Amino acid sequence: MRKESLRNIAIIAHVDHGKTTLVDGLLKQSGTFKAHQDVEERVMDSMDLEKERGITITAKNTAVFYDEIKINILDTPGHADFGGEVERSLNLVDGALLLVDASEGPLPQTRFVLKKALEKGLPIILVINKIDRSDARISEVVDEVYDLFIDLDATEEQIEFPIIYTNAKLGIAHEELDSGSEDLTPLFKTILSTIEGPKVSDDHVPQFLITSLDYDSYVGQIAVGRLNNGRLTMNTSYSLCKVDEVRTGQKFSALYTFQGLKKIPVEEVESGDIIAFSGVDDISIGDTVSHNENPEALPRIKVDEPTVSMLFYVNDSPFAGQDGKFLTTRHLSERLNRETLSNVSLQVMITDRPNVFEVRGRGELQMAILIETMRREGYEFMVSKPQVITKRENDKVLEPMEKVFLDIPEEKVGIITEKLSGRKGKMTNLQNHGTGRVNLEFSIPSRGLIGFRSQFMTDTQGAGIMNKLFDGYAPWFGPIPQRNSGALVADRNGKVTTYACIGMVDRGELFITVGTDVYDGMIIGERNRDGDLNINITREKKLTNMRASGSDNTVTLRPAKQLSLDQFIEFIAEDELVEVTPENLRLRKMELDQNKRASQKKKEKYADQ
Repeated sequence: MRKESLRNIAIIAHVDHGKTTLVDGLLKQSGTFKAHQDVEERVMDSMDLEKERGITITAKNTAVFYDEIKINILDTPGHADFGGEVERSLNLVDGALLLVDASEGPLPQTRFVLKKALEKGLPIILVINKIDRSDARISEVVDEVYDLFIDLDATEEQIEFPIIYTNAKLGIAHEELDSGSEDLTPLFKTILSTIEGPKVSDDHVPQFLITSLDYDSYVGQIAVGRLNNGRLTMNTSYSLCKVDEVRTGQKFSALYTFQGLKKIPVEEVESGDIIAFSGVDDISIGDTVSHNENPEALPRIKVDEPTVSMLFYVNDSPFAGQDGKFLTTRHLSERLNRETLSNVSLQVMITDRPNVFEVRGRGELQMAILIETMRREGYEFMVSKPQVITKRENDKVLEPMEKVFLDIPEEKVGIITEKLSGRKGKMTNLQNHGTGRVNLEFSIPSRGLIGFRSQFMTDTQGAGIMNKLFDGYAPWFGPIPQRNSGALVADRNGKVTTYACIGMVDRGELFITVGTDVYDGMIIGERNRDGDLNINITREKKLTNMRASGSDNTVTLRPAKQLSLDQFIEFIAEDELVEVTPENLRLRKMELDQNKRASQKKKEKYADQ
């Protein structure tokens, strides 16, 4: 039977098309918040990193009531690096709102999230957002969405989607552009009429699939998911169906349903609802809670395989232990393994070195978010350059490919095409709309994009937009050049001096400022030619009676180049590491001893001959 008192929906879209803002409006207009209540914008983006970056990283659920019908809403990430969050979220819902910007139209991540929804057979409501933009091209965008549906092999039923036009920031929706609506009522009504209630049975054996994990300092680990069938009650024993065992006699310490942004404790939950529980130990995403004696497990969640890996090292630099609280191999291992419990698209692999862990994920952004999160929690560690994960089929090595979508000024086409061609990229499409900007599409090996984003922003002077989408595997493309510049490397411990910095003006660009403590083997800047250069950045001027000691005070140093964590990760070469601490980010050579580095270079040179 269908639970007509419930609706479970997801909101899917490309990055920055307004998902979280729309959820804000639905929460406010459903009466979830009181009229006088002060509510911050993008209330669903609760993580500090989400607010800082302006993106949704983890899928979140909320619930509103409209016409006495409960609507569970999942706000999903729009970036492909967090595709695991999208995939597990779609296991919970019976339909989706596809949000598309009225000017930008469907973009690469629109394709990604829509493809996942269509594969699940979900009915779609198209929401054209930001209709107030001066450059809105609404009818064209609708046509582009129809083309996208056809291209993704949508069924006839899925293509017959309703269309709602919204200004999420003002909280207005229209069935027709000139309808005169002043609120989101048309959207609420379309949700109820288009998306059916969940098809479930309260009388069936309980089946609850764990799709997400949360943590509360008072009750411990909390499992979140949808109760597909049956009922769950407090003070009753259930089975926990794991990958390779069934554990009976499991009892909840608390059961919750969702209302607004809150978890509400209850004694019993009915099938079809999105719920949570606490009190069961050692739970994992994909486990099923079922009948104690006759359990029926649901299929485990499957997500796309990771394509990128990074090595996480215990920090062994000369400055190790100065900032962090968690420094040891045990600390690092426990934290990374804990991450895999709540992040289905992440894998932690054991290496042949006890202090090194291989972490696999979807992309550089996902890795950067994990690194930044751990850093803020007080961890110290080091990370390597990202590497792609290859596959072997029929004795051939295959590597992951990406489709790259670029929106750049017309005059930058030449330099960007040249740069991507050098990284084994092949142009597949070019569109010039006569507006001064050009849309380009490239097919390129994933490793060809490692370290490219910063270069791209420099080459386009910050005016370029780049999006990428995983595009399967292809035979190995051979060597791909990455950074074409060398590194400036400190050759001793000490403090950076003004005098030494002045001497480096013509050698490259520094990343550190005067007075910074450095160590032998630490990377302090980018050289303006290839090959590394070991320098004494701590050198002080020798005072003589021939020249006054203050004669150089008028020299103006070029400001040091400040790099973000993402830029540090993009910059490093294969023999370099990023040292991450709560207070500092540093670059260093894997091998700190310059004599050993030189010896290794010679061996590699002769090996290639």
